[in-house]
Amino acid sequence: MKKLIACILTFAMLVCFAACGTPTTDESTSASADVKTYKIGLCNYVDDASLNQIVSSIEKQLEKLGTENNVKFEINSDNCNGDSNVLSQIISNFEFENVDLMVGIATPVAVAMQAATEESKTPVIFSAVSDPVSKQLVNSLEEPGANLTGTSDYLDTNSVLDLIFALKPDAKKIGLLYDVGQDSSETPIAAAKEYLDKKGVAYVEKTGTNASEVALAANALVDEKVDAVFTPTDNTIMEAQLSIYEIFNEAGIPQFTGADSFALNGAFLGYGVDYANLGKETANMVYDVLVNGKDTATLPVMTFDNGTATINTDTCAVLGYNYDELAEKFAPFCTAVKSITTAESFEELN
Repeated sequence: MKKLIACILTFAMLVCFAACGTPTTDESTSASADVKTYKIGLCNYVDDASLNQIVSSIEKQLEKLGTENNVKFEINSDNCNGDSNVLSQIISNFEFENVDLMVGIATPVAVAMQAATEESKTPVIFSAVSDPVSKQLVNSLEEPGANLTGTSDYLDTNSVLDLIFALKPDAKKIGLLYDVGQDSSETPIAAAKEYLDKKGVAYVEKTGTNASEVALAANALVDEKVDAVFTPTDNTIMEAQLSIYEIFNEAGIPQFTGADSFALNGAFLGYGVDYANLGKETANMVYDVLVNGKDTATLPVMTFDNGTATINTDTCAVLGYNYDELAEKFAPFCTAVKSITTAESFEELN
């Protein structure tokens, strides 16, 4: 009889434990099921300070938006390092994984994603595309018209050149340093030539497609005795910037560029958009498409006020300029003037 009672009590306890445990498991499963997960394929074009800052900003903003809104963004992030074959494979992998949306950093990635998604119509949000209309990525900035939209880092070239002549009003020869194969350089270099032609100022073009060629081009501009150098938002030059800024510094030649990341890597001045903010707004567009159901065809391309001049104070001192005096001199031509010191990445400054 005692054995029977013991068996009954044991069975009752097991039933009780099972009953007590069930709600916890159900609640956990339910909570997990309530979190909607979106798969994103993100591809960066090259490893440089500007583009890396965009990627970091996108990831941070999507994590923040996910936490605040009970959604999850599963990001498969990759970098093709400027290799078109690798880029094609990365995008193919995204398509195979059936991602909900792709993010393309820089023009070549956006163009490749456009071609790859012609049939699937997978939404694409691009970032740091200087001229999406001329590259036929969108019909217009206001009405993109298809499965691509995003953020543009369009550069106001005339404003950069205005700064050159604010510093050196009697400049006679300007160096143009860029990579002819970079889409981001095509429009601003054409604009720079038009500006200088109208002003009656000579210019010298030197180009490179890799770090060693860029170094040779920089030395050639020194030999040409240019008064200043202009470089647009060119990713090839950006990758080589840390290895060339001292060439210009030693020659006493200020280099004016199209992004603050160039100034971070030693250039005298960077003028353009805030890439951290550009990345944040790119992430907001991703959220709008995936979570809020916005249509890429009607979601306008976002452009930014690129009137911030960033002066490298280390280079400024080497060239013999006073930062405070420069900030006052440049103020009428910018929405803001700020300083930065030489470093490899923005994270080093934080």
